[in-house]
Amino acid sequence: MTAQTFNATVLGSPRIGPRRELKRATESYWAGRIGQDELKKVAANLRRDTWAQLAAAGLDSVPVNTFSYYDQMLDTAVLLGALPERVGGVADELDRYFAAARGNADVAPLEMTKWFDTNYHYIVPEIGPNTTFTLDPTKVLAELKEAQEQGISARPVIIGPITFLLLSKAVDGAPEPIYRLDELTDVYAELLSTLAAAGAQWVQIDEPVLVTDVSENAPALADQVYARLGGLSDRPAIFVATYFGDPGAALPALARTPVEAIGVDLVYGPNTKIASVPELASKTLVAGVVDGRNIWRTDLQAALAKLASLLGSVGSLAVSTSCSTLHVPYTLDGETGLDEDLRSWLAFGAEKVSEVTALARALTEGRDAVADEIAASNAAVESRKADPRLRNADVRGRIETITASGAQRGSAEARRAAQLERLHLPPLPTTTIGSFPQTVDIRKARAALVAGEIDEAEYTRRMKAEIADVITLQEQLGLDVLVHGEPERNDMVQYFAEQLEGFFATANGWVQSYGSRCVRPPVLFGDVLRPHPMTVEWATYAQSLTDKPVKGMLTGPVTILAWSFVRDDQPLADTANQVALAIRDETVDLEKAGIAVIQVDEPALRELLPLRKADQQAYLNWAVGAFRLSTSGVTDATQIHTHLCYSEFGEVIGAIADLDADVTSLEAARSHMEVLDDLNAIGFSNGVGPGVYDIHSPRVPSTGEMAESLREALDAVPAQRLWVNPDCGLKTRKTDEVTASLANLVAAAKQARASV
Repeated sequence: MTAQTFNATVLGSPRIGPRRELKRATESYWAGRIGQDELKKVAANLRRDTWAQLAAAGLDSVPVNTFSYYDQMLDTAVLLGALPERVGGVADELDRYFAAARGNADVAPLEMTKWFDTNYHYIVPEIGPNTTFTLDPTKVLAELKEAQEQGISARPVIIGPITFLLLSKAVDGAPEPIYRLDELTDVYAELLSTLAAAGAQWVQIDEPVLVTDVSENAPALADQVYARLGGLSDRPAIFVATYFGDPGAALPALARTPVEAIGVDLVYGPNTKIASVPELASKTLVAGVVDGRNIWRTDLQAALAKLASLLGSVGSLAVSTSCSTLHVPYTLDGETGLDEDLRSWLAFGAEKVSEVTALARALTEGRDAVADEIAASNAAVESRKADPRLRNADVRGRIETITASGAQRGSAEARRAAQLERLHLPPLPTTTIGSFPQTVDIRKARAALVAGEIDEAEYTRRMKAEIADVITLQEQLGLDVLVHGEPERNDMVQYFAEQLEGFFATANGWVQSYGSRCVRPPVLFGDVLRPHPMTVEWATYAQSLTDKPVKGMLTGPVTILAWSFVRDDQPLADTANQVALAIRDETVDLEKAGIAVIQVDEPALRELLPLRKADQQAYLNWAVGAFRLSTSGVTDATQIHTHLCYSEFGEVIGAIADLDADVTSLEAARSHMEVLDDLNAIGFSNGVGPGVYDIHSPRVPSTGEMAESLREALDAVPAQRLWVNPDCGLKTRKTDEVTASLANLVAAAKQARASV
């Protein structure tokens, strides 16, 4: 296959819209406020604008089919005819798609988990004995045609068969999905022929799983698939993209196949051995030297040096982002609240595209062609190194003192006895994870505060009224350990970042977390300091309204790192300890204020796990250490909870135990309590709250359904250690859904108590 080479590209782009247009349109469709035609119009406009901007910026190959109404793995399941049978009864195509993603009154959704070590969540395809792979290229062909009609040099992007199968889940007794690789490769061969007939010159096939240890046979799998696909005569040129790390032995395996281009992530796999793979001399290497998942400006001089070192080892060289820019905000435009030094250190999506094109121009025209860009980059690098906000001697000294002292809480047995005497909870105590629905009134109050229409005193009054309502509701429902509902919090990370020195919050730095859920990760740029208590006023007010215990709600250090754009100029472990020190100070102040239960959430513990097994234990050591640093300042009588959700827990199950929280709540509804067997296998003996209903679906589970989940849990965990709770926080749900679901949860817990 002969196709014109390209010099500058990105591996993908965001799809939510620079002002979250897709989020709003999708949620309006779900609510019945708009129809499909209007939703599709919003989507088409976003695609058109994205492609036009990428082409205008100077990219000579533009990725298409990176748009999604919900998730690219779900899109791939549709492409391959691999949706589960239970959604087949939904007649409308788009509604069937959304039913698979988020469920409906009659259909349970597919599972959802983290996309590698990012904060993006993907829908986990189910592969059962009756799954029949059948090509449905409607979406990719439609988007390719749209781009062609726009005059765009379009490159369709597809999740590869190895990644698709290794990230899918076997159901109904089927063997691991990878056993169907040969069968699926035939479907991809059909797809390539279809794309060639539609005029595609290139196709990008994403295989990020090749940078992991998910399969020990990755090199052989790469050879198996791409020797077959590369050997086809009727196909576009193939660009296999790996990202998020070093592909290791999979790189020479790919290079030996007939594919024309291979993408490597030289930001997160800086030691990838390009020169040692002689077969690359006949390939296009797509060098990911611009960080696609963090927001720091590229050191253009260093990137050019890296690119220059590759020139003699490859057939041709193209410049790219390390991965899709899905993981960063659209643009720095509109971020007016930054000082000029800080702003100069940053590059969001649009700025990263400019960096790619500048580097490509330097390769083709010489560095003098981009002398101004290189000079600005050098100035930013030097400014950042010299800024005094990056080092706080007092913070660093305190961490050294506390860690050297070996400060820790008492044994689990001693803590359990002290907490039993203090809390007087029934068997199978009921609680929620923390947040309650962010109502229209809450959002209006927050907007009014930002706009200056109300002052802090009025905002506080309104939030306290919301807290009072939430406490009353929980008491009426009969929950045992209450929460204040977090109405004052815009986000579980941003809320803390806005009160900690060393962070700043963006004005419009939205990125997609899953589906229509968007987050605005703060930027952690310097040493972290807590100048004042952050949650004590809200927690003590809530506790004053009830005799039942109210949990103090905090976000753990690892999750704050995972859901922020973190500094890249020091080891992540050092930054984690700084955040942990701030959280530790908050737990101590909460305890002094009379709060008996404190939850320090770490839903991102699995998320940051390195993709190669050789690197994982070092990470788990410092991650667990940071959590224990943050929670070891309180007495044994104060009960520490933690929460983890939407991850594959098996790989970190030992670390979950090592956190040594008194109670650990985990996502378990979609996975049917599977995590409890893993915990039992390692002798976990502390309290555990496996989620009994999935809060990411709008459906209200029945009492019987949750009672069945509790019966499954009680088969694995004794009643004296079992808690009853939802999978996650409730902020994204509606109040009527939450009220009905929690009423059923309490009823299910009462049924279960009667049987123990």
